[in-house]
Amino acid sequence: MLKIMDSKKKTILILEDEPAMLHIVATRLAESGFETLLAKDGQEGLTLALQKHPDLILLDVLMPKIDGLTLMKKLREDAWGNTVPMIVLSNMSPDSNTTLQAITNNQPAYYFVKSDIKLEEIVEKIKDVLASPPKTE
Repeated sequence: MLKIMDSKKKTILILEDEPAMLHIVATRLAESGFETLLAKDGQEGLTLALQKHPDLILLDVLMPKIDGLTLMKKLREDAWGNTVPMIVLSNMSPDSNTTLQAITNNQPAYYFVKSDIKLEEIVEKIKDVLASPPKTE
């Protein structure tokens, strides 16, 4: 059977160092009709993002090699990365000055604490962000 690729499918880059969480999120997004790219550390995620230009990036803060806050900053320095929507999904509450400053400077669409949100809500937020007009400078 020939499979025809849907050129309108949105691609989500998931950066998550916990294998079980990475698998669960990737599976649910695929079931919702998204293409997924997976990265287990910040360096791999940065490389994939700059090479593949996904439609949205879902990232954790605490990751090996490059943490999520540094990754956001590096991506925002790139012409493409400056406009890509990002959603932060972390175990950390954004209560430190460093975290709050990084969020203010790099403008992710949302910052969620994993224990406070359900997977279905994340999928809905991704759909909302992708349905919004792109950010312009």
